[in-house]
Amino acid sequence: MPELPEVETVRRGLLPAMEGALVRRLEQRRPDLRFPLPERFASRIEGRRITSLQRRAKYLLIGFDDGSVLISHLGMSGSYYVDRGDPKERPGRFHHDRSKDERHDHVVFHLEGPLGSARVVYNDPRRFGFMLLTGDGELDGHPLIRDLGVEPTGNALNAEYLAGRFAGKKAPLKAALLDQRIIAGLGNIYVCEALWLAGLSPRRAAGSLVARSGAPVARLEHLTRAVRTVIAAAIDAGGSSLRDHRQADGTLGYFQHTFNTYDREKEACRRDGCDGMIRRVVQSGRSTFYCPACQR
Repeated sequence: MPELPEVETVRRGLLPAMEGALVRRLEQRRPDLRFPLPERFASRIEGRRITSLQRRAKYLLIGFDDGSVLISHLGMSGSYYVDRGDPKERPGRFHHDRSKDERHDHVVFHLEGPLGSARVVYNDPRRFGFMLLTGDGELDGHPLIRDLGVEPTGNALNAEYLAGRFAGKKAPLKAALLDQRIIAGLGNIYVCEALWLAGLSPRRAAGSLVARSGAPVARLEHLTRAVRTVIAAAIDAGGSSLRDHRQADGTLGYFQHTFNTYDREKEACRRDGCDGMIRRVVQSGRSTFYCPACQR
């Protein structure tokens, strides 16, 4: 499933075509994706101007001039592309390949914007993605949004905040970091990478990083910086494609070439002075990659 840096890269790639554009026509080529598409989808969107294109966790949020917001999730295989002619722009960097088969183009926005006419197309072979439309002023209270934790890209993520959420927790660090009620949008790849960077075992109890006074210990400070560093680096690199996907300007993202743990089972640890090997274990049904020699 695409993680936060991939979704942020998609948002940035779509921004020039979508923000400020008028939706002249909306093609809905099937009634549903993971869930039914919004009722009267086309009639509610056509003639509206897109006022914003934002991201919350792993959701794209498309705002319109009537105050409504389209919540879009890419699911396992979803992607957007911008069609102004050839070549098509396919923003986003994904760990798994994205489809280019136009038979899976399910929703098409026909736009007239500051840069001219464009089609923005949502493609999803497995149809695990979804689009939901909220009314004016309803976004913050939406069930998908209201309980989300802080973003890992903003100043709200700090050691004091995590200490308050980790205090007394016996759950392993990996599970605590993946809890979307604590940090929104942090996924499996980048949790593994951040824990390696901080030198912390994914099996360590989250509460062990909080002093009896409730203050964060030094290692929680290191972990907070590691999360922010890894996410920022991945966004700058365009995400984690291992294939041939390009940003809107045609350049490739190469964060995957800097993976220190993820998908490197039985390979040598890259930390200076460590002679350990990367191990894979399963936690809560998810693969965890870490170095047992230097991550404590």
